[in-house]
This record gives sequence, C-alpha cells and structure tokens, in this order.
Amino acid sequence: MEKHLFLPNLLKQRAFLTPERRALTFEKESYTFREVFKVASRWAGALQNQFDLKKGSKAGVLIKNTKEGYFLLLALQQAGITAVMLNNRLTFDELRFQVQDTSIKALLYDEEFQTHALELKKYIQEEHVISLSEMESKQNGEFLPEEQVEMDSVCTIMYTSGTTGKPKGVLQSYNNHWWSAVGSALNLGLKDTDVWLCAVPLFHISGYSILMRSLIYGMEINLHEKFDEEVINLELKNGGVTIISVVSAMLQRLLKNLGEGGYHPDFRCMLLGGGPAPKSMLEQCKDQRIPVFQTYGMTETSSQFVTLSPEDSLTKLGSAGKPLFPCELKIIHSGKEAPANVQGEIAVRGPNVTRGYYNREEANQASYVDGWFLTGDIGYQDDQGFLYVLDRRSDLIISGGENVYPAEIESVLAAHPAITEAGVIALPSEEWGQVPAAFIVKESPLTVSEVKDFCRNSLAGYKVPHHFYFIESLPRNASNKLLRKDLRELIEKGNFNEDR
Repeated sequence: MEKHLFLPNLLKQRAFLTPERRALTFEKESYTFREVFKVASRWAGALQNQFDLKKGSKAGVLIKNTKEGYFLLLALQQAGITAVMLNNRLTFDELRFQVQDTSIKALLYDEEFQTHALELKKYIQEEHVISLSEMESKQNGEFLPEEQVEMDSVCTIMYTSGTTGKPKGVLQSYNNHWWSAVGSALNLGLKDTDVWLCAVPLFHISGYSILMRSLIYGMEINLHEKFDEEVINLELKNGGVTIISVVSAMLQRLLKNLGEGGYHPDFRCMLLGGGPAPKSMLEQCKDQRIPVFQTYGMTETSSQFVTLSPEDSLTKLGSAGKPLFPCELKIIHSGKEAPANVQGEIAVRGPNVTRGYYNREEANQASYVDGWFLTGDIGYQDDQGFLYVLDRRSDLIISGGENVYPAEIESVLAAHPAITEAGVIALPSEEWGQVPAAFIVKESPLTVSEVKDFCRNSLAGYKVPHHFYFIESLPRNASNKLLRKDLRELIEKGNFNEDR
C-alpha cells in the first residue's frame, strides 16, 4: 500500500506558532503571519466559492513583486490549487504556449498585464480571467483551510527558460520546496533576526523559494517590486536586512553603486546564483568584505543545490561549493562517473529534485539515469569534492576540436575596467567549425584591438573571440540570465555590423 506523507498546512502552522512575528514588508507596509494567513484564507475562499476553482486544479499566475502577488501565491496554497508561474516578460505567443500546455482553469493577473490576460481568455478551459483587484473585492463566504498538505502534491509548475527547444514545465512538489528550505537552512544557518530581501521575481524559483523559506523558518521577507541598486545598497548599509539573493548582473550593479563604506555588520549573506561568476568580481567582494555565498541550483532542483560555505570562500574562489546536506552530485563523462578534475555533465540527486516535466515523457526519460537527474551543465569536482561550474552544455563552443566555455571568456572580459558586461556565443567558421564571438557593453571608449590584447594576456589563442560587437545592453530574462539565443538572432536578422 502506497504511503502518503503529510505535514501541517504550512501557513496555518506558521500563523499558529508565531502569529505576531513579521512576515512581509513591502513599500513600508508590514504584515504579521497572522494577518497574512487571514488575507490568504479570504482570497482562497474567493477562489473556491466565487470562481469555482477546486482543489487540485491549475491556475496561471501573471504577477509582479507586490504584496497582492504575494498574498495570491499563498491563497493558492491554502486552496490546494497548483500555481502555474508565468513569466511577465514573455510575449503573447510564449504565454499562450504555456497556458495551453498546462490546460489551466483560470488566469490570475496583475492589472498591468490586462491586455495579454484578456487575449489569453479563449485559450483557458473555464475562461476565468481574474484580476488581483477583483480578488481583493470578493468576500469568501465559508472557507476552512486544509489541516494538512500532502507533500507529494504539486505546489507549482515553472517553465524552464527554453534556451533549447520549447520551454518545459517543471513540476515542483511541496516536498521539493520543503527540502530545498531545509537544505538551505542547514547550510546558511538561521537567526531570529533574519530578514531576506527579495528583489528577484516571485514567479521564478529564486523568488518563490524565499517565500517558502519564510513560511518554514518564520522569517520576514523584505519584498521589492524591482531591482534598484541604489535603494537596495541603502537598505544593506542601514541594517535590517541579513540576506539577499542575486545573480552576477545584479551584484555588479550593487558594487558599481556602492561607493565608500561597506554594508551593515548584521548583513551576513549575499547568495549569488545564476551561473558562473567573474573571478574579478568575487575578488572585489572579498576585498570589500562582502559575504558572498556562491551557489548553484536550478528550477529543477527548487533553487539552491550546491553552496560554497564561508570558511572555504578564500581558498576555493570560483567554486560553487559542495552539495547541501540532503543532496548528492556527481560528474558524468563518457557515460561513467568522472574522477576528480575531469570535466563532464553535472548530475544531481535528492529530495528537492523535480519528479519531471509536465506532459513531457520523452524529456523525462532522457533527463534521468538510474535516479540521477542530468542537468545539462558542464563542470568538474576537485580532489576535495568542490564543484566548479563551467557552462551549459548547449553553450559549449568546439573550436578546432578544443572545448571553449563562454563563461570563461565572459569572466575575463568583465575584468576590463572599461567593460560593464559581456556575452559570448559560438559563430560558424569554415576553418575551425565554431569560433567565439563577444558582445560587449562598454562604459568608456574602447577599441577592438584593445580588447583583443587584453584577452590574449589571460586566454589561450583559440579562446580569444574572433568577432566583436559593441552593444547598448545584453538581453536577459526575468531572472537576469543572459539570453544567448537572442544574441544569435540579432546577428541573423542583420541588426549588427561587426566592430573592427
């Protein structure tokens, strides 16, 4: 007989345990867990009674980082409805694909996205398209929240960014989110005074994982609608924030704006994810005593999976660290587990790893080998088991038979004082098969010959880009990850002339 694991209703339990503890601060307004539970329960009642959304159904969510968006996500949990998290930066066609792919019963949206929401109505099963202001105005009638949550039930579906092929919906259970939060706490530790600043999107795993940690830890979220380096630096300097999640592009902006003086002594963790980070940036953080915890994770692992502990940050600069306590990883090369210092595909296993993709049996079969999830990322472990993430397998450049990693070239380019950021892709070459091409955002005058000379000091000849394009800004998705396919499209569409 199959056993089902249950835990108490997370928000209800948190509101019972620490009712007067602060749960959320948004634009100078604060809410306790008791107040949040009250609002979320009222909204859950509206979903069930006014809009006839039953437990186990799926609802699309098109929101911003606001208190209303936060309340909605918790209301969906209370009602037992799976949240299909829609990226608010997608085009209509991209949103339509995800809406149809998951067969959602309703779409819940922020008014800013009303045009897309109304256009999507005919693609939604019950044609329920509900604004957040409409949610606020509804009275719930009778609503009794569930006493328990089934841990294997699907809490959220989040689509991968679709860097290769069509996006896939990642199934994330309550169990996945629970173990992600537990693993993070065992790694970073917990303090009664912890406040996690969230300027990453709630619809992305980086943001949603903070929401789940808040419920499980009893921790306050300091929610920001958008990332503003000046505002955030001020908060980190003034105290009251102990942890923030960032990617490299965000951290670079914080450093550029920081000026004299460091952060408040209470600030204890700059959790840095989103791919390999430039070593020059990490060294600058070390010099300025900024506590950077480099981490590796993905939508499929419900956020954090590997993190570099502070005691190793000086000797293992550039490493993502070791797996969190509940997690395992290995490197696979030529179908076998690789020895230390041999590059291969990163494979992961643990209770925070997704069971698979929604309605993608072929992809599921290809992604799992003997219980290990194949990430598609390239890396290696050193003699002590520390992970070094090199790049996405799909981004690998093979030039004249040599493996060239875009992230390595980007790290070198980012160290140039006149370069704000850089992106590298492969372009076809009759002579070499593929060669690297660099897209550069500069902040002061710079020539291609100067960049080439700079690269030659740090890179083997075959790694030095063959093509250079100066660009106003790099295309990024909502989680600030570089969109290399968009760079390729710019060239294919003839939008750029190569700089000489």
